Amino acid sequence: MRNRFPMLRKLVLLTGDICLLLVATYLAVVIVFYGNTPRLISGSYYNMLPVMIITAGILFNINGLFSLVRKKYSELLLSLAVALFNLFIIMMAASFFLREFSYSRGVLIVTMILQFILLAVWKYIFWRMERARIIPQNALIIGSQSECVRVIARLNAQPQLNYEVRYICTDCDSEPWKKVAEDIDLIIVCAGLSLSDKADIVHFCHVNGKQVFLIPNVYELFCSGVELDKFDDIPVFRPQYLKPTLEQRSLKRILDLTITGAALLLFLPLCILITIAIKLDSPGPVLYKQVRTGRDEKKFKVYKFRTMRQDAEKITGPVLAAENDPRITSLGRFLRATRIDELPQLFNVFLGDMSIVGPRPERPFFVEQFKKEIPEYVYRHNVKPGITGMAQVYGKYNTTPYNKLVYDLIYIQKCNVLTDIVIMLQTVKILVTKSSTEGVISNKVKLDLAMYQIEKIG
Repeated sequence: MRNRFPMLRKLVLLTGDICLLLVATYLAVVIVFYGNTPRLISGSYYNMLPVMIITAGILFNINGLFSLVRKKYSELLLSLAVALFNLFIIMMAASFFLREFSYSRGVLIVTMILQFILLAVWKYIFWRMERARIIPQNALIIGSQSECVRVIARLNAQPQLNYEVRYICTDCDSEPWKKVAEDIDLIIVCAGLSLSDKADIVHFCHVNGKQVFLIPNVYELFCSGVELDKFDDIPVFRPQYLKPTLEQRSLKRILDLTITGAALLLFLPLCILITIAIKLDSPGPVLYKQVRTGRDEKKFKVYKFRTMRQDAEKITGPVLAAENDPRITSLGRFLRATRIDELPQLFNVFLGDMSIVGPRPERPFFVEQFKKEIPEYVYRHNVKPGITGMAQVYGKYNTTPYNKLVYDLIYIQKCNVLTDIVIMLQTVKILVTKSSTEGVISNKVKLDLAMYQIEKIG
């Protein structure tokens, strides 16, 4: 089984990144000023270098640019472009607040371009070296048939992970999964197994040096945030309620108002252009108002740019958007793909109905359905709904409601300003990722599980 990414190689990768950031900055200054750089201007660039290096390190870590081996190169390029764009914005803001007015915006633009070119080549070389070293891992999936089908389908869609499913086990009691474990590097444990079965599998993996992945359920999320207490000498765990404190909510509100005020001013010209385009594209109102469920299950009206034909649900009633949905207008497809249709929700944030980061607001009709199917769904209403969230960053539009709920509850458990800032930065990447805006898949994936069944031994 392959060891974790060694710290030495990560240090080499970081050192190379820093060197190329510095080289790109130097070359940009030379190119813009043709080598005749006044000493005063040169000093401002040297003064800003520590800010650039520290900020770049944080952004690269947030965008996963220090772990390359199980990613597509196109994914790395996208992450690099997003990180450098964020770095460009932050450096412009930092030069203003630090009063480094001689810091040329032209140099910043050339620097970003050169950094992308140099780092893209460097990351590619390092990525190829790491890919050459990687050994495919044989996997065993333990869970129900439906869970195994879903996991296999997702792994088949991500071949760069190099996880090859060799066996599945749908019954821990009757199938000899331990006897095939010698051929296995990784065991994936699905959420539906009992706690005793999970404990047995995890213990087996630790004793035998096997890697194990646990797909969490809501109960395990509660256990991940427990506090230790005791009754006399009996240790007890006290789970924390999935609800942010008053201090956390106050800091989030300050962050929301600050970001929203700046964003409304920045995107006002774009909103005017979109208003004109919608009017020319199809008849009907520009804004689409819809009742959604907010914090403490209070109803409010959410605003979006209209992307469907007028009265699209007059006959069908409330229906989730599907792939290639005929109700969506031609302009609406572009607005949905780029998430521009959600810009008016900044007014919802300003009014206090929503937050920038939080679980996506759902319609009351679907909320009642989900509450019947998943009782723990009520916990996601302990915070204000958001324009973006952990489920949007780590999941997709067609991620199952249960998996989205797990992401939302993890966010509520970690709800703070730092988490919000990280999710905002990561949101830039999903805006240009097509899979994140795919509609709900109507047909379930069909796989022949017979080829993965464990043969009867003995």
